[in-house]
Amino acid sequence: MTAQLAVPDAGIAAAQGTDFFAVDDLLTDAEREIRDRVRRFVDERVIPVASDYWERAEFPHELIAPYAELEVAGGSIAGYGCPGMSPLAEGLVTLELARGDGSFSTFNSVHSGLVMAAVALLGSAEQKQRWLPDLASCVKLGAFALTEPDHGSDVVRLGTRARRDGAHWVLDGAKRWIGNGTLADVVIVWARDDHGDVGAFVVDRRDDDATGYQASVITGKTSNRGLWQADIRLDGVRIPLGNRLAEARTFADTARCLTKSRQSIAWEGLGHAIGAYECALAYAKQREQFGRPIAGFQLVQDKLSNMLADITGMQLTCLRLAQLQAAGQVRLEHAALAKLQTAAGARRVCAMARDILGGNGILLANHVARHHADMEAVYTYEGTDTVQSLIVGRAITGLAAFT
Repeated sequence: MTAQLAVPDAGIAAAQGTDFFAVDDLLTDAEREIRDRVRRFVDERVIPVASDYWERAEFPHELIAPYAELEVAGGSIAGYGCPGMSPLAEGLVTLELARGDGSFSTFNSVHSGLVMAAVALLGSAEQKQRWLPDLASCVKLGAFALTEPDHGSDVVRLGTRARRDGAHWVLDGAKRWIGNGTLADVVIVWARDDHGDVGAFVVDRRDDDATGYQASVITGKTSNRGLWQADIRLDGVRIPLGNRLAEARTFADTARCLTKSRQSIAWEGLGHAIGAYECALAYAKQREQFGRPIAGFQLVQDKLSNMLADITGMQLTCLRLAQLQAAGQVRLEHAALAKLQTAAGARRVCAMARDILGGNGILLANHVARHHADMEAVYTYEGTDTVQSLIVGRAITGLAAFT
């Protein structure tokens, strides 16, 4: 019989409430209630199934109904069936989901943090009423189609086109890496119109004739395997004129959406870091070598201390970012610096967590392997580490270094 490595109890991934600098003291009762509600959902529903879906590269449809019942989709958007929570509470929702599973957290970041935020930021009152209530209740799911096969970091050079034909817009082009692209009902497609202006065009696959919209799941991924990302072809997709978001006229409007979403992704990196750290800490306390728990060895404690230092810095950055957002003072460079810090820091934390678990660190049953792999996606999407650095560099020098 082949010997099997001992696998720690599944409770290794349960929330420990890591909070070395007592950030919890700064939360309101309402923010704690939202955080705890999502935390229970993650511990009881997400973590037990996450690794299985990740290994099979399947999306966890079974989690959509209980996710909808949390009433967190839409985050800080007020009205139209949305929860209208504080920016801090919205960040905590993202953190808790990422602590459990990066794939499902990314689903939330796309559906709530990109699609719903774009409608709220750029839509008319009529457009908000048309789409936000169904998105908030998850009667409809959303996708945000910006990235293209030939345009990632230079997406400002959009190749997708929208031409006017009577009472319709006709969309032609291609999109890539579109989260939820195969299952979404409401797809926000970014394209240039006849005048070369950038616009956000909503393809409502339930209410409109979306003939010509073709989406296929990207396979062979080693990160975010439990999230379906798509290649999309748009061949003469006809939508009503009223499906162009009213305030989407230039790439600066696109940047408003990205500023909002990058704040969410900063919290996502923090969630991965906490998830990996807490698994490593629990494991180190129960894993014995040389007659005692490995948590008692100097090298392990040094790793844990440095992981906590990274996490604490990220927590304080995300807290201040939420405060700036609540005050209406957050800028693109703030979001970029936060994403730059948490993506790099979480990458370090996840690597050290994997190291602490030794050979067991590559087993999905111990959860750290998912965080370690999924952080590679977080490090790249919503703007690579390099792009975030150049946005910050432009802010501090006044000189653009993009070209």
